[in-house]
Amino acid sequence: MFGADRRFLISLFDAAVKAADPEAAIAAYLPEAPKGRTVVVGAGKAASKMALAFEKLWDKPLEGVVVDRHGMSAETRKVKVIQASHPVPDEAGIAASAALFEALEGLTEDDLVVALISGGASSLLPCPAGNLSLADEIAVNRALLASGAPITAMNVVRKHISDIKGGKLALAASPAPVVSLIVSDVVEDDPAIIGSGPTVPSHGSARDALAIVDDYDLKLPASVIEHLTKENAERGPTDPVFSNHAALVIASARVSLEAAANVAQAQGIKPVILSDSIEGEAREVGKVFAALAGEISRWNRPFERPVVLLSGGETTVTIGDSKCGKGGRNSEFLLSFACGIENCQNIAALAADTDGIDGSETNAGAFADGETMARIRKAGGNGEAFLANHDSWSAFSLIGDLFEPGATGTNVNDFRAILVR
Repeated sequence: MFGADRRFLISLFDAAVKAADPEAAIAAYLPEAPKGRTVVVGAGKAASKMALAFEKLWDKPLEGVVVDRHGMSAETRKVKVIQASHPVPDEAGIAASAALFEALEGLTEDDLVVALISGGASSLLPCPAGNLSLADEIAVNRALLASGAPITAMNVVRKHISDIKGGKLALAASPAPVVSLIVSDVVEDDPAIIGSGPTVPSHGSARDALAIVDDYDLKLPASVIEHLTKENAERGPTDPVFSNHAALVIASARVSLEAAANVAQAQGIKPVILSDSIEGEAREVGKVFAALAGEISRWNRPFERPVVLLSGGETTVTIGDSKCGKGGRNSEFLLSFACGIENCQNIAALAADTDGIDGSETNAGAFADGETMARIRKAGGNGEAFLANHDSWSAFSLIGDLFEPGATGTNVNDFRAILVR
């Protein structure tokens, strides 16, 4: 890939991430100060950066606690940051959930709770419901991650085996009002789905969760199935206890893609935003995008060159019982895409997770062009075999085409940019 193409693609990613910067986003949605205390709670892969931003912007006393993943901790002064595991829960997450509930004790209607929620909160806040255990939550998470289910379906199941998700954390704040400031990492930006909605009431049922278990043939512990089959009446969005709550999506993939499009336009490349909500199996989506890029490359249709195709959303990787290497959904998408554009000399692409981490390793994603497969072969690898084994990280690592910007402190899902010169 030419250096100019790589720099161009990185500039688009940087613009997308900047548009989701917590400080800029929170500044536009600051609530009014209460008569009493201001308590901050939160969780997600942007939690500590959001807490730091809120501290800078809030000129009144405040206190609280948020939960971020291990290795991420902005230097807050008033809000305590606890670290827990993502994407599989751990014991630290159990303690973190307890700390959030503790922070909400003794509030009155004169106080204010500000909840800072972003993607990743589901895994960071294990809180097993009923007689379930942490081992049960871990088993559910592992099954969901390997199932290929979209994040919307995954979070329906998660919230129904939890005593903190599905609005249950917000219930603990009553009678204090709750304002949730949310960075979205799901398609359609549904606040009840993002992070399994710890402060947003659920609009699904345990029956819906069981239907997902059946649809994706999830092998779950008997204790989990028993829990889901019991009567599970929950307080929904119309419950009066939520009448003084507000859930505001302050950053999303749509806004980030528009920011990237503006940067492309300024550099003389026509941007086309295909969608901010693309889902599906990563390798299959990669094939479709390769066909589209190839059509533009060869026949200058349906979009005229030069053009950059931008998209967001969240693809999935179904592992099942197959052999599994290293990687994530963005690098798997891109390796499949590379297979489909081989020998197309005027195509270059970047696919990356806006939080800076794609799957199991430390890269956000990778770069690919029409010579990617040839470079892998020259380096002694087999691109198709890497793809078959869900080992996309190894493929791109072999040729030095991993994209490693580091953790960004925000999370608005996947970012894909395909340049056709």
